[in-house]
Amino acid sequence: MGSLEKIEDKKERSRLKGILRGFTLPEGMGIIVRTAGEGKKARYFVRDLHILLKRWEAINQRMNSTKKPVCLYLEPDIVGRTVRDFLTEEIDRVMVDKQEDYDVVVDEVTNISPRSNSKIQLFKDNIPIFERFNIERQIEQTYMRCVPLPGGGEIVIEETEALISIDVNTGSHKNKNKDGKDFIVQVNLEAASEICRQVRLRNIGGLIILDFIDMKSKKDRNAVFDRMRREMSSDKAKNHILPISTLGIMQMTRQRNSESHSSGIYTDCPYCHGRSSVKSSRTMSVEVQRRLISIIRRIRANDGSEKKIHLRILLHPTNLERLRQEDEDLLLEIESTYRASLSFRADPIYHVENFKIIDINTGLEQR
Repeated sequence: MGSLEKIEDKKERSRLKGILRGFTLPEGMGIIVRTAGEGKKARYFVRDLHILLKRWEAINQRMNSTKKPVCLYLEPDIVGRTVRDFLTEEIDRVMVDKQEDYDVVVDEVTNISPRSNSKIQLFKDNIPIFERFNIERQIEQTYMRCVPLPGGGEIVIEETEALISIDVNTGSHKNKNKDGKDFIVQVNLEAASEICRQVRLRNIGGLIILDFIDMKSKKDRNAVFDRMRREMSSDKAKNHILPISTLGIMQMTRQRNSESHSSGIYTDCPYCHGRSSVKSSRTMSVEVQRRLISIIRRIRANDGSEKKIHLRILLHPTNLERLRQEDEDLLLEIESTYRASLSFRADPIYHVENFKIIDINTGLEQR
């Protein structure tokens, strides 16, 4: 009759099985209830069954109407899937800026829930719909590392291979100067709501570690825990949340249906190779000096002469600035000690971590 193994609540499984037993099905047909059906009323199952039976009837008619190869059923495109998966009773309005897509949405909604037709509206303004509703800015904020909270605090989201860490900071919270205990609880409650929102928006999955501000009272920790569970209860992805530890750490897991949205929109920076940082000009200065000494010694060992060595160094302007202003004495010492003549040329095209050393006498690059 049904597949309810993933729904852990025994009472809920019994309730759903009771609903299914009341259905009259065609001979040889069965029903699988998805976890999305948990908590739903009987009328939703009746509606979905009616839609599926009509779809099956259309497939049979198409199959019996021809002996040639033919497409029997095509999964809806992104517009149809969006309507099917996300148009719920909580949605107040759906704006569509293209007439063809609007017609498709209206047809799909009519099949699912005719009462929801009034929610579908055609956007006719001259300015782009994303500009009209400031969507681009909201998308940018969705992938910011630091997300501000209503009261002035913030959460910091770090996505790694193994897990996602989310840190809660007080920042410049407007109640910071008031009673410390209540202020901390307020920040954590605001953070809990925003974390749940960001997890859904970013489609974050896997292990998530939440570092809330320490709360001494178990009652306060439970209040934040309850807020998290309540906010995540409407999430379509299956999730599991553990209570906050005495150190203020909460662990949760969320079903990973696909890659997070950020991984599809962003890629590792080719400049810093995903490290989010590059070597400092001080570090690069040391590397250049070491390389120069190594190259000069090798040239001396290879030709055995004591003639002056002329080298040209090509590097990023930031690194040249460091060499000229702070390390000039060190370069002069290298020239004096090793009988070398060094000339430098800045080129902004160079990666800040790269440089090139050329032997002017031979015109060859030295490595």
